[in-house]
Parts: sequence; structure tokens; C-alpha cells
Amino acid sequence: MKRIGQYTKPTVLFVDMNSFFASCEQQVNFYLRDRPVAVCVYTGKQGCVIAPSVEAKRLGVKLGMRLDEAMQLCPGLVPVEINSKRYREFHVAIIDVLRQFTPDVFPKSIDEAVVDLTRCQLMYKDVWQVALQIKSDIRTKVGDWLRCSIGIAPNAFLAKLGSDLHKPDGLVMITPETIDDVLKDLHLTDLPGIGQRMAKRLQDQGILTPLNLRYASPERLRAVCKSIIGWHWHLRLNFGGEVDLETSAYKSMQAMRTVSASQRQSPEQLDELLQSLCLTLERRMMKQDVFCQEVTFSCRYHDSRNYGDEIKLPEPRQDGMELYNLIRQRFERFQHVNRCEPILNRSIRSMSVSVFRFIPAQLVPFSLFEDNTRKNTLRKAVYEVKAKFGSDKLMRATELRDNPVFRDVIGFGSIKDLHDDQNPF
Repeated sequence: MKRIGQYTKPTVLFVDMNSFFASCEQQVNFYLRDRPVAVCVYTGKQGCVIAPSVEAKRLGVKLGMRLDEAMQLCPGLVPVEINSKRYREFHVAIIDVLRQFTPDVFPKSIDEAVVDLTRCQLMYKDVWQVALQIKSDIRTKVGDWLRCSIGIAPNAFLAKLGSDLHKPDGLVMITPETIDDVLKDLHLTDLPGIGQRMAKRLQDQGILTPLNLRYASPERLRAVCKSIIGWHWHLRLNFGGEVDLETSAYKSMQAMRTVSASQRQSPEQLDELLQSLCLTLERRMMKQDVFCQEVTFSCRYHDSRNYGDEIKLPEPRQDGMELYNLIRQRFERFQHVNRCEPILNRSIRSMSVSVFRFIPAQLVPFSLFEDNTRKNTLRKAVYEVKAKFGSDKLMRATELRDNPVFRDVIGFGSIKDLHDDQNPF
């Protein structure tokens, strides 16, 4: 949804659940309430904190800290292993609450959503009261320990900015009359979407503050950003319409996991984890009915080294084991040519596989050298059976393991798979 044109009414709400994963754990376990909690993929001392609770944040525990470091900083910290199914269920329940106010609800991540009341202005005279009611309904209908910060503004970008200003449990409205007061005390990197590199580019051109950014001409911003992004910044900060709610197809898909200490000790488990990442992407591409034309593999090590590879596929691919074999062949060749240690070694910290440049399945050309039609048809049939009877009723031989190392985890990024049937975003 893209609306270009002067629009100053604050009818867009950005709902940001506070310390969502940890709050879900505190919701279901009364013992954890009012205690500093750290949600981790693994709770060994090398585990990584992926979601500290409000109480833990106040004591200095931050996202990405190693668990042993967090425990030294906060001896009373309670580590909890991630429960992805639980967070998905809470997410869906929260979205159901939001859709009671309007059908124009856009989930942005597992813990964020935009509620656009622009088409419901005759129903809601006071948007501030709507925000208060949303907070109340989440507490009474989903969980009494769940809190959210809400920003209200004429567009999603400014609403997101408002939701970040007062946490936890904040409520901020940004209008043409208040925006300068909001921006004057902020840094460029406080604005959603501006990282250190973009901030430096702007600063090098004399745009030092958010207010400078707001009052720069669109022509200057286009030149500085060298793209349409500059014009979008002008529209966002000057109430020129909505450019952040446009629905679009996937541009990429990623599967990434942190590697536990026990997994690092076993080459077989590391290999199994790589296979599982590729099969996860196969499942997602099957659901979207697309093939990829590019795949990347990357991993990080505990000594701060990195390895990455990008593969442009000669033919579109969807099969997870084909992607796995290509990645294995590439880094085995790299190991041979460079006479280096194995890519999957005992110091690996995380690994990631991403796929890009999608093409609809119906447009995939037939290969001149290999007939993949039967293989693609069989793969589709397998997933149809899984969808109907359960994912464990029909499995590949590669998925049959006594102690699977691949854990079901979920991040804070795209949650499109949860909503594609209802509201593609």
C-alpha cells in the first residue's frame, strides 16, 4: 500500500511488544515474573542472549551477549531456552486482537505490527483512545504480563519512531505540530532504518541531525543517497504520504542458526545442521511456489573470522539437498585450493544460508540436459502430504535422525509464513 500526497492525520499505529520472547516466558511461568530473564537458543555458558527481559535490560544485559558474560553482569539472571512454538502462538493471538479494530493490520516481525486506521476514521474519533484500548485488550485477551509500546503518526515510519521513544509500555503521538520537538534531541541513528554507514554518508554531506534531514530538499537527498531512498526520507519526515506499507513478495529468504558447543565437536552434526538449513529454505520456497537463482552461505567463528560464498545458479533450484551439495562442493574446493582447515570446524559460532532472485515455479524452463519435472512434482506431492497429515508422516531419509540437532527457533525478522494465507505482507 503506497499513498503519495500530503497527509497529516495521525491514523497509523505501530505496535511494538516489549521484550516479547522473555515476556511470553514470564506470562506462562509465574516464577519468572519480576526476575531478570534471558531467552537463549542454548543455555550453555557459550550461549547467546537473544531476548533479555525488561528487568534484565535494566541491569545491563543486552541482546547478543554471551550467556556467561551476562551472568557475570547479572548473577541473578535466569536463562531460558527458546520456545518458538509458544511465541508464534502469542504472536497470532495478538494479531487477532489487532484485527478486531481494522482489517488493515500489517505484521512487520514476530513482535511488531502496523495498525492502519486511515480507512476507519468514521469509526474512531480518538486514535489515542484506540491505542489505550489495544493495550488493554492485549493484556486481558492474550496475557496480563504482556506490554507494548505504541507510536501514533500519519505514516508507519513516524509511528515506528514514536514506539521507540518511551519503552516499556509507552504511548507517543507524532504530528506536524510536534515532530520538530521530537527530532531535535535525536541522533540520525535513532531514526528507524539509518545505521552507522548511512549516517556517515549523510554527515559527510552536511546533514548532521534528524532536523537537517527533515529540512533538506528532496533533490539534495536523492543526490546524497544516490537513489529514490532520499526522496522517501523526505516524504516520511514531511508528511508526504505512505511509502512503507507496500505489500511485496519475498526478495530473499534466510535460514540461520547459532552453533552450540556440543555441535561444534562433531563434524557430522555440523553437516546435519547445514542440511537442515537448506531443507528449511526448500520448505519456504515450496510454500511460495518459487525457485531461487542465487544462494549464499556464510559462517562466523569465535575468533571473529568470517567465511562467505555466493553461488549464482546455472538453473533455478528449489531442492534443499541440491543446494546443500552445491554449498559442500564449493567450500571443499576452497579448502583444497587454499590448503586450509575445514570450513565447518570446532571454532564455528553460527552458519547461515540465504536464497535470492526468485522465479515463479511455472516460469522455470525445462532443462536441456536433465528432466527435473518428475522430481519437482514428487517434491510438491511430499509437501502436500505433510501439510495434510503432519510433517512427521512422510520424511526423506536425510531427515530421519535419532537426535536431530536442528532446533526450531524464530527470529525478529520476517514472519510472512505465518500470515501468507490471511494477509500477504
